Amino acid sequence: MATAGKVIKCKAAVCWAPKQPLSIEEIEVAPPKAHEVRIKIVATGICRSDDHVIEGEISGIKYPLILGHEAAGIVESVGEGVTDMKPGDKVIPLGIPQCGKCKCCLNPYSNLCYKNDLEKYSGMLLDNTSRFTCKGKPVHHFIGTSTFSEYTVVDDIAVAKIHQDAPLDKVCLFGCSFSTGYGSAVNTAKVKPGSTCAVFGLGGVGLSVIIGCKAAGASRIIAVDLNSDKFAKAKEFGATDFINPKDYDRPIDEVLTEMTEDGVDYAFEVIGNTGVMTSALKSTHFGYGKTVIIGLAPSTATISFDPMLILTGRVLTGAILGGFKPKDDIPKLVSDYLNKKFEFDGLVTHRLPFMKINEGFELLHKGDSIRTVLTV
Repeated sequence: MATAGKVIKCKAAVCWAPKQPLSIEEIEVAPPKAHEVRIKIVATGICRSDDHVIEGEISGIKYPLILGHEAAGIVESVGEGVTDMKPGDKVIPLGIPQCGKCKCCLNPYSNLCYKNDLEKYSGMLLDNTSRFTCKGKPVHHFIGTSTFSEYTVVDDIAVAKIHQDAPLDKVCLFGCSFSTGYGSAVNTAKVKPGSTCAVFGLGGVGLSVIIGCKAAGASRIIAVDLNSDKFAKAKEFGATDFINPKDYDRPIDEVLTEMTEDGVDYAFEVIGNTGVMTSALKSTHFGYGKTVIIGLAPSTATISFDPMLILTGRVLTGAILGGFKPKDDIPKLVSDYLNKKFEFDGLVTHRLPFMKINEGFELLHKGDSIRTVLTV
């Protein structure tokens, strides 16, 4: 492309400091260095994790930065040494990289690459520098993706090439919410046919868990949320029972235990609330129940419970990106969608132009949206 090797000026939503609205700014995006890819973002979703950073709930984050991690786009140019993609390819940036060489990547039971930026939050690419500047100042990256920008640069181990027929305004959800929820059911929990599941939280990820539970053959899927307006959508995707904790004067785990004869087989916490995590654990069967933690809790949060809850056989585990090895599995997931192996189109309830990104976050705060996709 004509812009290859040149600095690109474009619009981005910059988070200058916590607890402030994002600011649409003109930024400069440097060309990709060796083993990097510059991407023109076409569509990007608004995720609760981005909101946690805006609210200052995640420690270690460096400001200013460009958020966004759930997107799809088209390769604009590649740096030296990139051999698995070229300009014009459709791609999904990956918040979880896959180097293919570290202990995690080589382990079939893990998908968390050693080169991730999820815990240290360096705000840089792998060479420890940024490709963004705004008003003469460097701007940090966010977990190697930064998709709230018309153009972004990612390391080549943090981008997946997908089928050219993929609709980018839909498969952008595979960068986070759908893959995380669906994979937590089919990969992490390994839900069995005929089982009973409880899903705590009915946002985009929670509904994706329901889709996964149904695909795995669960016979009973109990949807739990404080907002009963979400139950209709949950039913559409396969939920069979619905519980609003506000309708009961006792702990919700007791309600679930009673209605399922000693507890559910699988529970999924998709909120990021440690109290709900404990409730989910308590709601599973004492001898073999499995709880999967998916929600991102604030950095200061802690969880505590009686060890007897797990001593008798319960399992408590977590999931990042639904256990999918990103570069290997996300393209396969896109192909499965194109081959109509599952349906998830109803997850997107709002579509907005990129410039209205703050309106998208308002919809999230009000609970009016399941997933808002911004078209760039």
